[in-house]
Parts: sequence; structure tokens; C-alpha cells
Amino acid sequence: MDTRQWMSILLCFATAIMLFVSFLSYRKRHLQVARTMIYMMIAASCYSLGYAFEIVSESLSGIKLSLQIEYLGIPFVSAFWLLLVIQFTGLAARYRKWLTFLVFLVPTVTFLLHLTNEWHHLVYAEYIPSINYSVPVFTTIKGPWYAVHAIYNYTILLLGILLFIPMYLRAMPIVRKQIVVLILGAAAPMLCNIVYMFGQIIDLTPFGFAVSGVVYAWGIFRFRLLRLTPLAYAKMFDTIRDGVILLDYEDQIVNHNHAAEDIFPELGLAKLLPVLSADVLSACPELLTRIVSREYRDDRFSLQRLLNGQQRYYICSLTYIYDTGAAPIGKMVMFNDITELKENEERLREKSERLSRLNTFKDKLFTVMAHDIRDPIALIVSLTELLVEEPTDSDIASAEVFQEIRRQVRDTFHLVDNLLDWYRSQNGEVAFRPAAWNLQQVARQALSIAGARAAMKNLTLTEQIDERLTVNADKEMLDLIFRNLLSNAIKYTDIGGRIELSAFFEGDWVKVSVSDNGSGIDEETAQMLRHDEMYFKEPGFASREASGNMRFGLVLTREFLRMHGGSLSFNSSPGQGSTFIFTLPGSVGREVQIENERSAVIANESHIS
Repeated sequence: MDTRQWMSILLCFATAIMLFVSFLSYRKRHLQVARTMIYMMIAASCYSLGYAFEIVSESLSGIKLSLQIEYLGIPFVSAFWLLLVIQFTGLAARYRKWLTFLVFLVPTVTFLLHLTNEWHHLVYAEYIPSINYSVPVFTTIKGPWYAVHAIYNYTILLLGILLFIPMYLRAMPIVRKQIVVLILGAAAPMLCNIVYMFGQIIDLTPFGFAVSGVVYAWGIFRFRLLRLTPLAYAKMFDTIRDGVILLDYEDQIVNHNHAAEDIFPELGLAKLLPVLSADVLSACPELLTRIVSREYRDDRFSLQRLLNGQQRYYICSLTYIYDTGAAPIGKMVMFNDITELKENEERLREKSERLSRLNTFKDKLFTVMAHDIRDPIALIVSLTELLVEEPTDSDIASAEVFQEIRRQVRDTFHLVDNLLDWYRSQNGEVAFRPAAWNLQQVARQALSIAGARAAMKNLTLTEQIDERLTVNADKEMLDLIFRNLLSNAIKYTDIGGRIELSAFFEGDWVKVSVSDNGSGIDEETAQMLRHDEMYFKEPGFASREASGNMRFGLVLTREFLRMHGGSLSFNSSPGQGSTFIFTLPGSVGREVQIENERSAVIANESHIS
């Protein structure tokens, strides 16, 4: 196998490498840089493949056909590389279309001129057979446009490298390595082409592209060349709201974003980077001390800065950056502005203090007003009770009006009394102190208090409670429970009716029943008692007609029973009366338990028979 065949095989291998890089780039084709890499490698593979055919061609027609294949890529490789640099650096994004047009103007003209070279010979003036049948078999004499295109190629290659320099100086380590890979990939074919331009017969440029393919493949696998472009890094770095400062291992500031300049205006005055952190951050000795520390551990601390006459607050994070080794290669300091959070926290604290003062004032006002209203209403109730004992028959209409006034004043008094008790319980003024109480004595005390009102309506009050029943309850709350239930029963029982008070022991609970044969409760009150919440949402809850007072009292009764662990239930039929049953923890003598068990057995036997 002669030299030409070996070179042709090597060029085919180089073509395969470049197509492999195109395949790797195709997998990341959603990135603009990756798409440009695909086109550049395809153009270089056309150059390499065409040159492989040129080497083994033995006729002039074969040479010309091979050159046509080569020129599918030769004019455009350098243009695609410069376009990749522009995209990589993010240069002139607004004028990208015009730049692309200008970059590809000369390559397009070169391609068309070579396609029509037989008419004008501007690219290749003449084809001369080589001496001693060397490689290739024909030597080309270049035309004037070939020199134009060569100068253009070198110019844009150098321009791309110059564009990389400022980016390299400001870039993070991973981005710097990607830049080096791209420059090496461009330098290999350029150096080979320079050797060819200075008198060598064999064009080694396609082999240089093979080196580029290997370098780019290495960069893709080793340095994530096409996973996230530096432009994306730069956009993220510059647009992040937190301030970021990057430092190298010598504590020199190598990069920072715009948000960091807002925090430290001195950064904007530094013309060239890197710059010593001690020269720029000298006004912030606390931060500088943490930066120059050699403890090599991440740190988190707070920082205050006076900017434009306003105090700013920041949470700072100092993070060490590592490469592949154990020693850090740099540091990153991030500044999270929490000024607004601090101000909101201060406003919330002020509002909380103001609300606390208002709440204290409300408590005092409620207590004073409740007592100021309760006392005169109690006096009015007493006066109306005295006046009603000597009714006047001369004016029946006036008597009816007086009776209505008396009823409204009495209901209002009970409402205020209940409201004050509820408020005291919710505000913590009523302490829950359960103790053992004889249920019969407490019930009889409540009946004696309600007896006067019951006698006015000729109601019969009966009590059937065993004297040995004991409940574990708060005395003040138990009195209120009996007062509310008896008051409602008296109010809604017609003249001559009856009210029964009974109790029995079941398990660990004492069940107390208050029954009447009155009008029963309305459906709205029944729905309210089945509701789990306080049911105070509706305006006018405690003021709609006479039932409002009853509802408030029943809700308060239920809440007090829940504090004891008990419950409140009811049965009611319109026109037939109501039965309210509440439970309290209690105890009973052994005799009563035996009697209850015997009664339960007799009841079961009667049910079976």
C-alpha cells in the first residue's frame, strides 16, 4: 500500500472523527452553539473527504471533482467558527443576523467563484502535473481570489481568538477550560494551513481538523462543552438578583455581577480584573476578614451597608470552589438582600404591639361597659318586678305595654349577664376549678332562684335527683348551666305547665335532664345547637327577637360543658315541649349503682317477654 493510499485512509478516519463530533453536537441541538458546531464539523469533514479523493485521483477531472467536494466546506469552516465564537461570548445579540450575513459573504462568493472557476480562473489559475508522480498528481497555481480568501480566513480566526481574551479573563474556571478547548481546536488546522501556504506541496489542513475533532470530543466529554454554554452562565450570573463576587486562590476578585456593584460601588471603579480584594473591599473589614481566612470552611453571616443614606441588610454566604483536588481553587461570596424582610418584620412588630395595646384597651372597655350596662339594667328589672305586683286595671293597653317593656328588659339583662360570663371565660378571667358537688343541693338551689318566676306563670317545678349523686364540676359554671336551662324552660312553657329536673348515673357520667311541656325550640335554634362552631358569625345573633337570648345562653352552656368533658343534647317537638340532657363526670354510692343495675336487668327482662 503506497503513501497516497495511507494518507487517504487517514483522511477518511479524520472525516469519521469530525462526523462523530457532529453526532455528539446533534444530541445538544437545542443549543445554538451546538447547531453551529454541527455545521462546522460537517464542513470540515467535506474538506477532509474531498482531499482524500484528491490524493488518490490520477486524472485532472478526478482532481477537479474532488476540489468541488472540498469546497463544499473549505470556504465555510472559518466562518462557522467565528459565528460559534460570537454565540459563545454573547457578542452583539441584537445585530446577530447582520453579523452572520457579513461573516458568510466572502465564503459564499468563494464557493460560487470556485464553482465557476473554469470561466474566470480566479481561484485556481492553472493545474500542473506533479514531478515524479508525487502527492497529489496535479499541483494547482492559485488565482487572486484564493489569496483574498486565505487572508479572510486568517483574519476571522485571529478575530475570534481576540474576542475570547476578555471573556477568558472574566470567566469562571470551567468556562476558561471550554474557551481553551475551542481555541486549540481552531489553532490546529490554522497552523497546518500556514505550513502549506509556505511552500509545502501536501495540504495538512484536513489533518489539523482531525486534531480539532479530537480536541472538541475531549471538551464535550471532559468539560461539558455543549451542555450549558458560557453565555447561559453569563446571563444567569448577571441577571441574578443576589450579589455575587468570585475570587481566586490568592483572594483576588476575578469576576462579579451587576448586583454586587450595587452593594459595593468600588467594584465598578476597578478597570481591570483580577484585582486584590483588600484594595476594593477595604471599607468593609468584617467581610474582608472572612474572605482572607484560611479555615477552608463555608460560612454564613450577616452584613450591614449604608448605601445612598439608607441602611441595607444582607445575609452573606461564603463558599469555597474546588476543582478535582482537595485544595480550593477559589471562593464565591453571595449577598442576599433582606432589607425589605427586615422592614416588614419591624412593621409587623409595631403592628403587633399596637394590636396588643388595642386588645388590652378593648378588654378594659368591654369589662367596664358590661358592668356599667349590667348594673342599671338589673335595677330596672327590680323596679319592674315591684311594679308588676300591683297592676292597674284602669288602662289595659298601658298594662300590656308595661308587660312588654318588663319582658324585654329582663331578656336584655340575661343576655348581658351571659355575655359577661362568656367574655370572662374566653379572656381567662374565669378559672376552671372543678370540685366534687352534691348534685341535688346544686339543683335545689337553682330551682329556688327560678321559683319566683315560675310562680308568676303558675308552673310546677319538680326535682327527682338522688341525694347520693355527686358531680365533678366548677360550681360557678354549673350554676350558670342550670340557670340558663331553667330560664329557657320557664320562658317557653305556658301558664300552668310543668318543668321536671332529674338525673341518673351511667358509666362514669351523670346525666341531668331538664324537661318541659312548652312550645319547643324552633328549627333555626336546633340547627345552631348541632353546629360545632360558636355560631356567632351572623349579625344580630343575640338580638333577633326573644330567641336570641336563649341561643346565646345555650351556646354558652354547651361551651362550659365541653370544658368539663361533657356534652349537651336535646329532644324537642313543636307544641309538646323540650328535653335538654347534659353530662358531667361524677360518682355515686355503691347502693345507687346496684339499684341502677337491677333496674336495667328488669327493663331487659320486660323487653324480652
